[in-house]
Amino acid sequence: MKNEKFRIIHFKSIDSTHKYLLNGVKNGKIATSTLVYADEQTNGVGSRGNSWIGEKGNLFLSFCVDLKHLPKDLPLQSISIYFAYILKEILASKGSKIWLKWPNDFYIEDKKIGGVITLKSGDKIICSIGLNIATAPRKYGKLDISVEIDELIKEFIKKIKKNFSWKKVFSKYKIEFQKAKKFYFHFDGRLLSLERSELNDDGSITIDGDKIFNCR
Repeated sequence: MKNEKFRIIHFKSIDSTHKYLLNGVKNGKIATSTLVYADEQTNGVGSRGNSWIGEKGNLFLSFCVDLKHLPKDLPLQSISIYFAYILKEILASKGSKIWLKWPNDFYIEDKKIGGVITLKSGDKIICSIGLNIATAPRKYGKLDISVEIDELIKEFIKKIKKNFSWKKVFSKYKIEFQKAKKFYFHFDGRLLSLERSELNDDGSITIDGDKIFNCR
């Protein structure tokens, strides 16, 4: 991916960056590495089919990359963790206390401030990220530092083009996995505790002998 040029598309307002990019990939209008972001999103896609609606000042972006440009050791089911952790590291380097709860939720202390979803469409991976930077709904949190979204996106693209190995990213992610053990996650219509979970090298977890992969 190092020599790939990213096409960047910016909207003042859009219903969903995820839907825009997915439709573009499916109908052949988007054929290269592309990132779409918006100042405002009115009907974004969240986990488990929920909407992720956001106000101006927050981060709403989606991007696509060819499977062949991803690190060879990156497990397909852990792509969300991979990209989420890269963004988390950028923000942490700026002084944020942000951390990543399995499988791909951004947290500040005990409040969710955003998340990541990915899907495969043909030979491409589409990754979408939502992050509360300026405002947050009730019961959610927001980023604890100020950032310029345009600059953050440039840094993020620069980082993902470096093609860090999964082994390198995972070695850091697994250190903070312990923070997640007091939390729960949704799986197959159930709310499961991470308290007894064990993190595997491929990014999956094992709970009471059952192996569970990232479902987003």
